[in-house]
Amino acid sequence: MLKLIVCIKQVPMVSELPWDSRTGTLKREMAEGMMNPACKHALEAALRIKREYGGHITAMTMGPPMAAEVLYEALTLGADRGVLLTDKQMAGADTMITSFTIARAIEKECPEFDLVICGSQTADSETAQVGPQLAEELNIPCAAYIESLECKDKCLRMTRLSDDFLETLEMDLPGLVTITTRQFRPRYATLSGLEEAFQFSGITTLNAADLGLSPEQIGMKASPTRILDVFSSTAEKKNHVMTGAVKKILEEVFEKFGDKIGSAMEKDLKTHEHSD
Repeated sequence: MLKLIVCIKQVPMVSELPWDSRTGTLKREMAEGMMNPACKHALEAALRIKREYGGHITAMTMGPPMAAEVLYEALTLGADRGVLLTDKQMAGADTMITSFTIARAIEKECPEFDLVICGSQTADSETAQVGPQLAEELNIPCAAYIESLECKDKCLRMTRLSDDFLETLEMDLPGLVTITTRQFRPRYATLSGLEEAFQFSGITTLNAADLGLSPEQIGMKASPTRILDVFSSTAEKKNHVMTGAVKKILEEVFEKFGDKIGSAMEKDLKTHEHSD
């Protein structure tokens, strides 16, 4: 039986939230949370592996106490266990320290794991860094942006689309993969799954002391990333009115905007110039 770990994250349900100008972090308490979309696909990948090859799924998340909601959702969909990492001292961690903290929790709670599955990116930051950094912390191989999985004799066979090429990869377990949102369409929760989740005896909750971590090792204090500025991007449009003969207008268009047009078309327009 394969021992699977799915790392999931609770993200804000809306796309725009007030920022804390002092820390450069989202004020997550201002909105309801939901399971990160890519994490849903990662969970679905784990559920299919469990159904086809047999396995035990531990869903793990790090966040405030309210993040337990996504663990109960994972249990509803078919996960076997939930682990919540929560501590005020963990708040504000960047991707490096988040990976460090999750790795310590995996080593404590699931030391004999076979496969860690993560979403390829999160909707609130989209760095795509936690999965590979977690693999580095655990000293295991990693493959990112995976779209299909097969497992045989502790060997994982995978495919992914990279730069318009379909790649086939193999990895000996234990290992880690990140899942895209192109495949593994998430399933809907069932009434029986909801009933089982709410009858669940409890979710394992771990704080910094449980993991043997000091305040200097976790959270914003330990994070090397520093946010210098936070701002909302704005799009501006400018109108250019051209008059005259068609030939003159076209010459003016290519003179002013030829580089931008060529970049959008992925062509060097100068190579197509010809004399009359």
